[in-house]
Amino acid sequence: MANKRLLLVEDEPFLAKVIADSLEQKGYAVSHAPDGKKGYNIFQNGIFDLLILDVMLPHTDGFTLAKQVRQSNENIPILFLTAKTTTADVIEGYQSGGNDYLKKPFSLEELFLRIDELLKRTLREDKAIAESIVIGDYLFNHPKQELSLRGNAIQLSHREAELLWLLYKNKNRLTERKMALLSLWGDDSFFNTRTMDVFITRLRKHLQDDESVQIINVRGMGYKLIC
Repeated sequence: MANKRLLLVEDEPFLAKVIADSLEQKGYAVSHAPDGKKGYNIFQNGIFDLLILDVMLPHTDGFTLAKQVRQSNENIPILFLTAKTTTADVIEGYQSGGNDYLKKPFSLEELFLRIDELLKRTLREDKAIAESIVIGDYLFNHPKQELSLRGNAIQLSHREAELLWLLYKNKNRLTERKMALLSLWGDDSFFNTRTMDVFITRLRKHLQDDESVQIINVRGMGYKLIC
């Protein structure tokens, strides 16, 4: 994960230097802040791939800092470092927006593993987003069978996802009824025709929050996805 940019907010000078130097030897670019207030200022004026936050910080504690970060960035991974080990503390850490929680004292090897896993997880999530296609205001992730609108996702059934994918591949053009039936159901019997009509109705309901997206019935011929 070389060339990734990390922000370390840690008020213990010796520990901060050890962590920063070790991460830089691993190929990371590290910015350091000694307190929460300076950490937030650096975050606002930079671009980072991951934050490492001590919890007990001067001026602004790590939990509060995480909440501030989450107001402008919901996705950047946050790793807490702390000597606070009660269940309540761990819960508060996750509720404030943290993705992982490393208890002091810790080994550098464990820190490296946690950072690496968080960055890999983010990369997987970014890849999933990149696989999504745009349908009006919606994002449709065909492999994941997921349709989302402004961050709110719904899980489609396999048949719903396949039908929407077929309509999308022919967007703004006619998708012939018989072709769709043979492709997805295997035959164009009356029963399967009525079943596909039910799935079309479901898709219309899923897409109803964007008026620019429509599935039009072309009588006697098929359907057309307008977007």
